Formats: sequence, C-alpha cells, structure tokens
Amino acid sequence: MTDSAPDLAQLFEATGVPAALVPRAAARLGADAPGRLRADPWLLLRVPGVLPRQADHFARRLLGDQARPDDPRRGRALVLHLLTEAARQGHTATPVADVVAALAAQRVPDARQAIDGALDTGEAVALVEEPEFDEESPEALEEEPPEPEESLGVARWALAEEAAAEGFQRLAATAAPLLDDATIKAARQGLPEDRSLALTAALRTGVSVLRGAPGDLAGTALGIASVAAGNGLRVAVVTPTDHAAAALARGTAPAGTVVGLHRLLEPRPAPPPAPPGTVVFGRGEQHPLDLDLVVVPDAAALDVEMTAMLVEACPDSAHLVLGGEPGALPPAGPGRALDDLEASETVPVVTLEPGVEAGPLQALTAAVRAGELVPVDAPGREVVIVPAASGAEAVHRAVQLVTDSIPRALGIPAEDVQVVAAAAAGEAGVAALNAALKNRLNPGPGEFGGFDPGDRVVVAVPLPEAALGEPGVVTGAGADGLHVEFTGGTVTIPPALSTRLRHGWAAPVPLARATRHPAVVAVMTDDAEAGLSRPMVATAFGLALRHLSVVQAAGPALARAVREVDAPGRRTRLARLVVR
Repeated sequence: MTDSAPDLAQLFEATGVPAALVPRAAARLGADAPGRLRADPWLLLRVPGVLPRQADHFARRLLGDQARPDDPRRGRALVLHLLTEAARQGHTATPVADVVAALAAQRVPDARQAIDGALDTGEAVALVEEPEFDEESPEALEEEPPEPEESLGVARWALAEEAAAEGFQRLAATAAPLLDDATIKAARQGLPEDRSLALTAALRTGVSVLRGAPGDLAGTALGIASVAAGNGLRVAVVTPTDHAAAALARGTAPAGTVVGLHRLLEPRPAPPPAPPGTVVFGRGEQHPLDLDLVVVPDAAALDVEMTAMLVEACPDSAHLVLGGEPGALPPAGPGRALDDLEASETVPVVTLEPGVEAGPLQALTAAVRAGELVPVDAPGREVVIVPAASGAEAVHRAVQLVTDSIPRALGIPAEDVQVVAAAAAGEAGVAALNAALKNRLNPGPGEFGGFDPGDRVVVAVPLPEAALGEPGVVTGAGADGLHVEFTGGTVTIPPALSTRLRHGWAAPVPLARATRHPAVVAVMTDDAEAGLSRPMVATAFGLALRHLSVVQAAGPALARAVREVDAPGRRTRLARLVVR
C-alpha cells in the first residue's frame, strides 16, 4: 500500500466503506487519497467496483446535509463514471443522449452542466462526427443535411483511437517496397497462393492485415520474418506477452526476432506525480523502433491504446502486418482496432487457408468459428467433453482434470494446464475455480495480499514489468512485496500494486487469450455472468495446443451461443478516422 493507506483505512472505517477497497483506492487516487476524498467524496467513483449509490452514501457520511444530488462534483463524477463503465464494455464513444438519460436516472438536474464539468477536467472529450452524406443521391440533395453525431469519450481512449488512425495513415503514406521485385518474386517461389500474397503485402505495403487460424497466423508470421531477416531487413514478430513470445520462438523463428510487445516498447515506471504503477514506454514517436518490418500475428488481442503505442513507435517507412482470427473475440480493453482497420477498406487483407491437414482441435475450433458445435473424432484424446450437471460439479471436474486425469492420461503436467472460464463470478466462475485449484495445488492462507509463494498468477492490469495477461508464479513475499517469476525474469511487485494480479490457475477467456498452452480446460456455464458467444467459445478452444477438455455445464445454451450469438458490439471511431 502507499503511504496514504493508514489514513485511508481510518477514513473508510469512519464512513462505512469496506476495508477491502483501501488498496484499490490508494492505488487509484495516490498518496494524497484521504485529502482528495475529503475535498471531493465522489472521487470514490474512480475506484473500480464502486457504484454511484455507494459513492453517494460515502458523501452523505462526510458532508451530511451538504451532500446534494445537484452538487457539481457529483455530476462531474457521474459523467466520468458512465464513460469509464462504457470503456470497460469496450466502447470508445458514448452518445451524448445516452449520457443525459443516465444522468436523469441518477437525479442530476442539469446534465449539460455535469457534462461540461467533466470536459473541464480534461479526462473526458467531446467527439463530433459528421454523418455520411451521399452527395450523388438526388433525394439527399433535396433534404436537410443530418445533424452531426455528438458523443463523449474518456480522453485516454479517444485520443488513442485518433493516434492509431494517424499512425496507420503515416505508415501507409511513407511506405516503399522493402525489397526489389526480383527478390520478392524469388522468395515467393513454391509458396501457396495465400502465403505468397501475405508475403507480398508485408514487403510492399505499409500496413496489411492477415486473417486465419492461430497456428496459420503464427507460421505465416515466422515465414515472413525468415524471408525478411534473410535479406538483411530488421524484423520483429510481436506477441501480446513474453510467455507467448517464448513459446513462439521455440519454432523456426530467426534468432532474436520474436518479442513481447510490452518488452519491445521498453516499459518503465512513470515518474511522480503520476500514480504508482503507471506505465510509460521508452519507445514512441520521439524514439522509434529500429525496425523495418513488424509482424503481429495476434493483433486482435490488442486494445486501441496498445495498438496506438505500437503504431506510434514504428518509424516512417516501416511496414506493419497485423493478424487475427476472423470473428475474433474483441480485446480485453476498449476498442477493436484490427476489425476497424479492416472495415476502413484502406489496407490489403489476406485470408490464410489452413496450412496443414486439420487435426481434431483445429477442426473443432474452425467449426465453432463457422457457427457450428460439432462432435469431432479424437482418437488421441485431443478433445474430451466432460458433462457437468451443476456449477459445483463443473468445478469438481475441472480440478480433477488438472490434478489427475490430464497428467496421468496424457503426460501433461498440471503446470502446463490452463483453466479458462466464460464467467468471472458465479458457482463455476473464475473465482470459484481458482479457490478450488489453490486449495488442491497450493493451499495457504493468502498471507500476502491474498497470495502465497507457489501461487500461479496472471496480470489483470498492466505493470511496468509485465503486460496484461502475462502469467507468472509467486516465488516469495515480504515487506517489499510479492516476488513473481515471469518469463522475462523475477520481479518484485509492491503491496499497493498486488491488486493488479489475479490467481492464475483459472482465468477469464479475454485475459487468457494472449497465451496458448499445451492443455486447456474450458469451463462453459449458462448464467448471466458467462456471456457465452461464438467468438468467446472459439477463442477458448483455440488456446489449446495439444489437448482440450470442455467441462460442459451450459447444456444446449452452448450450441445456441455458437450458432446465434456474436460478441457484443462496440461503439468505436477508428474505421472512420482512418479514411479522413
């Protein structure tokens, strides 16, 4: 915890705020958190998990009768809260009308004043989009032009979207072929047509998109890198995590070309007055990467902010190749940069055909991606379906698979088995699965912020030392924090930042998606928390390299989701910004 923690704990105890919020509030609001909250109690809404009614209760305990619904501080905080919640659902823009309606439901009498107050902080921005207008339509010429669309967004994400669009335009405008025509023609010899097109686009075009299954994307990325490196080009194949980079580098990658995005951008802690744990990167517009070609086989996992940071770090004339599964699950953070880039129709898009005969795992995942949940023939136990009648039984089956069945039958040790779940909470959600797996694999009191040495963890909020989704193992703990071994080495995470970690035996699909594993146990349930969809199921199944066990506690809802349910839509602007 930061130095504010003792005072913050005392303040929360006096006002009835749960003590569990102290670390989160200290991390979010900084060393002067108690003073800031006394001056503006609705700042409590900035702490993840706090609801408006809880912030109102806190304000009443602090201010008494002076805590009024029309307090400008309350209106401003509610606007920022609404936009932040929309960002957590993936949106980078929210219509003004939606914000006004939500403020009315919270009894804010002057929505315009509240919105202006939020804009004055600089943390929210107004977004005005001119509607599309068909100048060639006779009917359109006779009609009044439609009004501009007014939206609001969190500045962090809205500005990242604009930076990504400008970066894509810059790379497209400054690109020249990286190799001469004769060399490219020679490199294409013997390649299937789709791989030849992918290589040509990578070497001749500033920005291009690849679509295909994870294995085909990875193999094609390595093939492009091999040709580029063999011809003296500086190339990097970039993955969302260091763990994924290490796994991919064990293939046929040219030495030193595969790297995690976080490490590539050279992360470091931000200096004060930035809150502890704020991540900044050494590479960017002012200090670009020393690369000619950057290939990202799983760019669908990158939110718009990380996409913008990557694009801004690419120097003029560099080429950027972004890959992703068709209909991929959107990233854990806001935006859908890869989908928007493709939708802009400004870059070449190459679809990869399956490169090798599909095995049971690939066949199942491809069928799910196409909207069908079909039985597959798996003589080598590549795919196993384990029915469960309830959430409790699903947890029991998952623990049994990780600790006994998979190691015994397939020789895959428990540490190489990743459990993923559609639901974060609930009877068979991630929390319940982790509790059961910890009890079996590494029992302990959670003495250090809920963790013990030996616990598997995953990064849920980026750290200076580790990216979102990076898996690790706690090796020790003390007053200085948790000692966690990540793929890139062992680091010490201060107590105030340990809330950015989650137990990692089980993980929600969006958080686990960056790293594939030898064996995966996918726990599928039918409840409000699960949010089953075709992209979620396809992504979960596609994380398995050798074996997939599906704990089926969703009944017919699983097949229905695969057949009928797409990922929830996201309100974004990047596709329009790129074509400006």
